[in-house]
Amino acid sequence: MIEMKGKRVRPTPAEEIRKSFVNCSKGEAKKLTLPADLHSRNWTETDFLGWIDPRAVNNAYLVLPRDGGVVGVVLRANTPPKSALRSSSCAFCLTTHVLSDVGMFVAPKAGAAGRRGNTVGTYVCADLACSAYVRRKRRPSAPQPAETLDDDERIARMLTNINHFVEKVLD
Repeated sequence: MIEMKGKRVRPTPAEEIRKSFVNCSKGEAKKLTLPADLHSRNWTETDFLGWIDPRAVNNAYLVLPRDGGVVGVVLRANTPPKSALRSSSCAFCLTTHVLSDVGMFVAPKAGAAGRRGNTVGTYVCADLACSAYVRRKRRPSAPQPAETLDDDERIARMLTNINHFVEKVLD
């Protein structure tokens, strides 16, 4: 088990981010659009990089610290339903949102399983801003259940959940 408490993504060069992707080809990794704020972001509050490709809104990316480096996962985002009548919870940060603010993200599995078309999917914050939600820096679109965890415990829980998802991609 990886100890997640206190881990943050360190400022990471674009080339290292591109090399970190485990479920796409090197050519695909070279072509993907990196976050626009990569050089200006607040790295002290960056638990993982998660972004939607502004040129292809169904493409999303997740990069997180693991084993002394970073690992990246390519995701495919399904368009969330337009309904605001129901709510759903993010599998990573457990923030409750109206249904339209939670999306299904699907990742091809790494290696031969992914080349055969096997995928792993989960419902997460449609904007991939989980770090901001667990720190209460961004307001969710639905009322939240009462919780007794502090920020560090919520961050650790979120990173554990993300790592479980990445483990399924790597299996």
